[in-house]
Amino acid sequence: MDNQGGIRQQSMKQPTRPAGSASTSAGQSSGVRLSAPARPLSSSTPQMGSVGLRASGMPGIRGGSAPGPGQQAGPSCSASTSAGTTSASTSSRPAISISGNAVLVNKRQMGNPLLQGIRNVPWEYADIVPDYVMGAHTCALFLSLKYHNLNPEYIHERLKQLGRAYNQRILLVLIDVKDPHHPLKELAKMTIIVDITLIPAWSSEEAGRYIELYKTYENKPADMIQAHGDGDYLTKLTDALTTVKSVNKTDAKTLVGNFRTFQGITEASPEDLSLLHGIGLQKAKRLHDVLHQPFLRDKRSALNNVPGPSDHSTLP
Repeated sequence: MDNQGGIRQQSMKQPTRPAGSASTSAGQSSGVRLSAPARPLSSSTPQMGSVGLRASGMPGIRGGSAPGPGQQAGPSCSASTSAGTTSASTSSRPAISISGNAVLVNKRQMGNPLLQGIRNVPWEYADIVPDYVMGAHTCALFLSLKYHNLNPEYIHERLKQLGRAYNQRILLVLIDVKDPHHPLKELAKMTIIVDITLIPAWSSEEAGRYIELYKTYENKPADMIQAHGDGDYLTKLTDALTTVKSVNKTDAKTLVGNFRTFQGITEASPEDLSLLHGIGLQKAKRLHDVLHQPFLRDKRSALNNVPGPSDHSTLP
C-alpha cells in the first residue's frame, strides 16, 4: 500500500513544477503571441501607436479604442488608413473618363437638349470645370443668347474659372433670339481678347453635332484640311501662267514647251510670243504686259492721275 501510495503521490507530483518556472514558460509563450504579428510589417504599415491615435476617427473600429494585443487589427487599420488616403487624393484630382472615347459633360448641363444631338459618340457626366471636354486639350463652354441677354456677366465668370487649362477652348453659342447681331458682335470681340474660338449654332441639334465632331476628330491628323501642293515645277509654272486672262492650260504648255523656263517666257518679246500656235498678238501683248508691269504700284503716279475738282466739269 505504501509503495502504491508512493507511486500515486509521485505520479501526481510529476506534472507539478515550480511556480517560477511555470510563470516563466507562460510568459515566454504569451510573449511569442504578442511579438509575432499576423503578417510581416513593412515600411508602409503604420505602427501600433499611430494606429491607436487614429482609431477614434476610423469607422471600421468599434468603440474608437486601439485594438488589443490578441486582436489582428493591424492589417484592417492599415487598409482603412490607405483607403482614406486614396479617397482624399482622388477627390482633389479632376475627373477622368472611364472610357477614352466618351465626351465628358458637366452636371450643370443635365437636361440640355444639346445632349440629344450627340449620337455617334458616348458621353458621361463628370466633375469638370468646362461644360464639355472633347479631348485631352479641347473643351467647350455652352452659352444661350437668351440667357446671355438676361445674365451678361455669366460668361465672364465662367471664363475666369476656366482659365487656360486647355489649349483649344470653344465658346458654343446657341442663337435662340430674334436679333442676335448685337450680342454676337460683343461676344466676338471678347473671344478675340481672351483667345477662344466662337462657334454659333442655330439649333440644339447643331450644337451637339459640333461637340460630336470635335470628339470624332480628336486624334485625326490635319492632312485633310491642309493644301496638297504638288512639288512639280511644270505644274506650278502652268498654274502661274493660267492666272493671266485668256491664257489656258494648253497655252501654258505651249509656252513652257518652247521657252522651257519662266525666265525664257519673260524675256520673249510680244512678237515672239505671237508666233506660237494658239497665241495671237493680242494675247501675247496682254501676257507681256502682265509679266513686265511692277509688282508695287507707284503711289505718286496714282495720285497724279486722280482728277481734281476742276476736272469734273469736263466729264460728260
